[in-house]
Amino acid sequence: MSDAAAPAALRELFVEMNDLKRVHSAGREGSIAERLFAQGWSLLTGGAAPQDVALDITATTLAATRLCDLDAAFLAAAGLSEAAASAVLVAGFDAVTGNLDPDLRDRLRRRLAPRPPGRPGPVPAFVAALAKQPRAGVTCPGRARILLEPPENHAEHCLIVAVYGVCLSPFYRADPGTVFLAAMAHHFHNAAMPDAGFTGEMLLGDHLGPIMAVTTGWAMNELDAPLRGEVERARAVLPDDATAEGRAFHAADCVDRVLQIAQHLRGASTTMAAVLDEWELVHAGPVKGFHDRVLRDMRIP
Repeated sequence: MSDAAAPAALRELFVEMNDLKRVHSAGREGSIAERLFAQGWSLLTGGAAPQDVALDITATTLAATRLCDLDAAFLAAAGLSEAAASAVLVAGFDAVTGNLDPDLRDRLRRRLAPRPPGRPGPVPAFVAALAKQPRAGVTCPGRARILLEPPENHAEHCLIVAVYGVCLSPFYRADPGTVFLAAMAHHFHNAAMPDAGFTGEMLLGDHLGPIMAVTTGWAMNELDAPLRGEVERARAVLPDDATAEGRAFHAADCVDRVLQIAQHLRGASTTMAAVLDEWELVHAGPVKGFHDRVLRDMRIP
């Protein structure tokens, strides 16, 4: 048996999926991750089982990793049949999921087949609040923070952690519905509590726990039974890594925190040579030769 703490094979998928926190489209408010966070909570308040919502939202997120906002709603509006739209979504899903656990991959893939839509419920107020609450950036007690713009928000973070957690659940033999729900609810306190990071938490000292309990309670009070009880039970895995679900959650949370910062550093260190040669910014086509001559003669870059 491997002693690995996490599956290295999912690294590239997680790096690419992380960018859904930064993909926006005309006519749609917020990033893809932010909107999927709201969609997930709407399905939950509409009565869908957490396990079903976990699979539906994860499948949609994986398809969006390559397709972005070429989603089911757009494809239908553009005239594609349900079957044709499903085929496009599955192609996007297949392009990035080769290293997922095979059983989980099959379960998720089936979620992209034509099927009746879930019944949406009301979106709790904490969803919009978390979408407006910026994350703290890099903080450390005794040091000034490192704030990289634009900051992610808490809705984006929670959604990506939830989907990472589902993808990681087979590795830890964790229940994906529990991991998903715990991740979707793990920053309830930040719907009302500004994020001053680890530094702020340390400065609050003994006041931190009571403040977090009060502000978490405000969010919990927006949920009705039986969903509220399901969220409370899922959140019980958050304090430590003593359970399989706790390990899946904490692995996902840690990876997302680091990849969020890594993408800023990656962008800052990218060279023009790499963009032109490896990424083919001026890509193949009928006018590629002309484009190359224009750039050469204008001494660009």
